[in-house]
Amino acid sequence: MAWPLEAIWEQVAPALPGFTVELLPEVDSTNTELMRRGRAGRLEPTLLVAERQSAGRGRLGRAWQGEPGASLTFSLGLVLAPRDWSGLSLAVGAAVAGALHPAVQLKWPNDLWVQDRKLGGILIETATTPGGARGRFVIIGIGLNVRPRPAHGLSTPPAWVQELLPACDAAATLARVVPAVAKAAQRFEAEGFAAFQAGFGQRDALAGRPVRLSDGTTGTAAGVDAQGALLVHTAAGPIAVTSSEVSVRPA
Repeated sequence: MAWPLEAIWEQVAPALPGFTVELLPEVDSTNTELMRRGRAGRLEPTLLVAERQSAGRGRLGRAWQGEPGASLTFSLGLVLAPRDWSGLSLAVGAAVAGALHPAVQLKWPNDLWVQDRKLGGILIETATTPGGARGRFVIIGIGLNVRPRPAHGLSTPPAWVQELLPACDAAATLARVVPAVAKAAQRFEAEGFAAFQAGFGQRDALAGRPVRLSDGTTGTAAGVDAQGALLVHTAAGPIAVTSSEVSVRPA
């Protein structure tokens, strides 16, 4: 597969000085590798793409399985200093969905869905910058199913990019998504989640649907607030749920 790394660099580098692009045949996890580099003081903006991950991770430590060509796994690491970090995963999700297809929806807090099936996920991690430098080193990890994959063992049936874009392989998907994610990260730094709230709302897979929280609470999802918290109307009244408190599925 011919990866369009130079073309991506040409699109992103003017807005991200020092930006580099790297392709690894195999790594434990692109997020883990960039975290190692960040903690060692290597903070230059970096796109790290892996053809295979031996220990890919999703939210709450869940394993992310993928095969070369059948899936796309990459991470973007850069230093950001937003006034409020709340809602970054939702902003990134809105950017990815917008770069792919109108049918892609966003399942709070960090999944990409197509008709209640999981297309991919986002994992965001941060580390302090050495010496008290401004901002934090943030790693935006994204995994997408590109070709069909079996549903066996998955809690949510899979969707894949080629359902929506038949000619789009992993390399072409990378070229569509990365510039949008880099642009969204910088816009988030400047404007916060407020700049993405309406876009998220247009693709909100849970809006108006009954949901059950992991603590047993049930209610109806009612969008997100200005900080990206999920709003749920329950029998006891409205509540705002943050990603650190619960996982959510349609009831």
